[in-house]
Amino acid sequence: MDAKFQRRIQRYGWDKAADAYEAGWRDSLALVQSRLLEVASAQPGEQVLDIACGTGLVTFPLAEGVTSAGRVVATDISQAMVDIIRRESEKRGLRQIDAFRADAEMLESIPDNTFDLVTCALGFMYFPEPDRAMAEILRVLKPGGRVVIAVWGARKNCGWAEIFPIVDARVQSAVCPMFFRLGTKRTLALEMERAGFGAVVDHRLATDLPYPDEDTASDAAFIGGPVALAYSRFSDDIRQNVRAEYAASIRDYKSEHGYRIPGEFVVASGRKAAA
Repeated sequence: MDAKFQRRIQRYGWDKAADAYEAGWRDSLALVQSRLLEVASAQPGEQVLDIACGTGLVTFPLAEGVTSAGRVVATDISQAMVDIIRRESEKRGLRQIDAFRADAEMLESIPDNTFDLVTCALGFMYFPEPDRAMAEILRVLKPGGRVVIAVWGARKNCGWAEIFPIVDARVQSAVCPMFFRLGTKRTLALEMERAGFGAVVDHRLATDLPYPDEDTASDAAFIGGPVALAYSRFSDDIRQNVRAEYAASIRDYKSEHGYRIPGEFVVASGRKAAA
């Protein structure tokens, strides 16, 4: 698929999902975001870039880590996501956060050797040209700077994965054609090494995604996630059908306490060579 077209799909899709994102995913992503922040270990006074920042679930803890002596630049392809971070930053009085819309593969406004740390929590799966994003991260990191990236893991270990074929069967092009590639085996770590990062270490995390009922699980998948744009254009009949198919795909994960849908993440870190 044409990279420019895919980026446009992602931008419009996440604009649609922005307001529903945290309600559907905050609890489910807590484990991987905590691990990413632990590995990143942002320090007071550091300059940090958070790529694909979403609504700020990682951005705000990073800002607390660098304190008012540091700075966190938060970028996302979705203006709606950026607007949420700006409003919340002002509300919390976090003046060390600067949020703006940008494509991860094209960070032309950021000079070379700017940041001590770059993070990307569950964004790389959506980039149509991840190699370009890796090169941009390497460019904007200071010598000796570090990067921490989290992606979803192997498809077979993510119990919600049927969402993509269910939606793709009703649209003209695949919504997220390469979604699980970086989470397979050591692909993410190898991509980082190929880009020029050293001291690359990766961790694989298994978890469960908790939802109290079928509607909440379906809303997270269809309204607050990567298929939100396609779902918004479906007729009422198609929406009922895709929700029924998705419910059938996660039925084995239902219990008397709700749904516990299996999920897997990969967190990888590396460093730019010192000068």
